[in-house]
Amino acid sequence: MQTSGSPAVQVRGLRKRYGNARTGFKDAVAGLDLDVSTGEIVAVLGPNGAGKTTTVEILEGFRDRDDGDVVVLGEDPRDAGRAWRARIGVVMQDSRDLSELTVAEKVRAAAASYPDPRDPAEVIAAVGLTEKARARTRGLSGGQRRRLDVALGIVGRPELLFLDEPTTGFDPQARRSFWDLVTGLRDDGTTILLTTHYLDEAAQLADRVVVVRDGVVVAEGTPDALGGPGARTPVVAWDDDGVRRVERTDRPTAVVARLIAAAGPDGEVPGLSVSRPTLEDVYLSLIGEAPINDEERGAA
Repeated sequence: MQTSGSPAVQVRGLRKRYGNARTGFKDAVAGLDLDVSTGEIVAVLGPNGAGKTTTVEILEGFRDRDDGDVVVLGEDPRDAGRAWRARIGVVMQDSRDLSELTVAEKVRAAAASYPDPRDPAEVIAAVGLTEKARARTRGLSGGQRRRLDVALGIVGRPELLFLDEPTTGFDPQARRSFWDLVTGLRDDGTTILLTTHYLDEAAQLADRVVVVRDGVVVAEGTPDALGGPGARTPVVAWDDDGVRRVERTDRPTAVVARLIAAAGPDGEVPGLSVSRPTLEDVYLSLIGEAPINDEERGAA
């Protein structure tokens, strides 16, 4: 990761409320702070309703805010003009484009809106749609339409790219090809803010992960360090007379040796397992959901 000193995104105290006096108000975003450095890939994770999409739409300038300070590429999106918009790329979460235009026509038309676009044919190839270049948009499958969304988002050579659940509908091979594309964009200097439900995607792509819950950031860090040093402490689990025992320890080998020594002549420990919490385990604990294999991992 190569970052500069100037932030691409800086958010302080962001708030967005929905509802009215009769039905009551709900804070979709409740005082969120966020920084994204130039040249960085940041993945924003959180459950449905956490405020991720609302936050991204405010940063893109598509939704107004109730309070807070927002600076994106040096400007407030609320007041920014066409020149600023040409510097960002957007891949929205949901697209229902049923245009009669072909894939190539759509990408060429989008490219014409930017001062320094990428070559449309190269972009179409990069998202795996070369064989569909002459197909009409309305005839594309959901996954193919999603790839077209990505092509439209990157053809303008954006300084900052917003990717909201970009690989929804992709098959595994297409997802990995897309990951290579995103990494290449970052290597070329593009700053990327990504929302995703795929934990492996965040682990593969992100320089830093931000976890949002109830409209605020509850944790951030590199994928390997998210949740703090204790979050990845190894877990030793075993069965003891029908009761599942769990011990979290920085010395799992010593615990296993102790259990083997206590097991008797055959040295067998029923149900013995040693594991290290994954990014998914840490994420689920941060958003208040039980981690995978919670019965086994428990809390010692």
